[in-house]
Amino acid sequence: MNITILGAGHAVPRRMVTNAELERRWSLPEGWIERRTGIKQRPWVEPEEATSDLAVAAGLRALERAAVDPADIDLVILATSTPDHLLPPTAPRVAHLMGCDRAGAFDLTGACCGFLFGLSQGESHVRARGGKVLVIGANVLSRRVRPEDPNTGSLFSDGAGAVVLGPVERQAGLCGYSSGSNGALWDSVYIAEGGSRSPFAAETFARGGHLMDMKNGGGLFREAVGDMARVGIAALDKAEWSRDEVDWWVPHQANARMIEEVRKTLSLPETKTVRTIEHYGNSSAGTIPIALSLSMEDGRLNPGHRLLMTAVGAGMLRIGIAWRL
Repeated sequence: MNITILGAGHAVPRRMVTNAELERRWSLPEGWIERRTGIKQRPWVEPEEATSDLAVAAGLRALERAAVDPADIDLVILATSTPDHLLPPTAPRVAHLMGCDRAGAFDLTGACCGFLFGLSQGESHVRARGGKVLVIGANVLSRRVRPEDPNTGSLFSDGAGAVVLGPVERQAGLCGYSSGSNGALWDSVYIAEGGSRSPFAAETFARGGHLMDMKNGGGLFREAVGDMARVGIAALDKAEWSRDEVDWWVPHQANARMIEEVRKTLSLPETKTVRTIEHYGNSSAGTIPIALSLSMEDGRLNPGHRLLMTAVGAGMLRIGIAWRL
């Protein structure tokens, strides 16, 4: 069975937070954030907005572009690190609000790699059982960054992207796959409290235990660059594709410097690199599906194109996928 992306959609909050606003907040020199991250602005939610709102909007847009009735979706996979609630999972509510009432639904916690893990699982589901699968990556990370920390506050954003997977007659689908992890670095990017290891306590919110920390930025950067390049190379090898056969590289949009370092290591030209970091920031599992949606919307991605998609994330997860549209 050949499987393709029948349609893609994305949704981001209307509120765009500029570098100037954040640089004033942190008393930073003008241009500091863009020089370090490549980001010019990032979407952040309003107080009444949640992850499910973005996921539903992106999912419905993808369904519309795919010309697929919500009732025909067999499975909804929601890749998120910021569910609406710790319990229940957010995916069943998202499926219900979209009208996918006969679909199975589950959350997938794979940090910045979550969408690609979801894409792989969705592809396997279609291959094994037929039907159609909706894979969504969505996060509201503005509520998990420390207000006083420019290293995380300048990077992370809110947004959602979605794709509809289904069978197709022409040659398409997952051609190469590579993944891995390094649990020894589990606390390089983490939220200390709120889980079973360290439950919420009376003092949690006063000390910011519910917010994100990043350790050893320089070492983490080097590790992430190496990991993303390695899984990209491995996925191409599994697909038996040369670098020249790649039409587009769609990386996780961690920051512009990382994208550039990985691109050089992979020996891929800038003209084949999809970048959205400048205006959409780093929404973790949301970045790759947002990039896919934007690129399909503007006509860059077309049936038959060969895509290399790569990501690294918290837990030092890594994944690379070679995919033919």
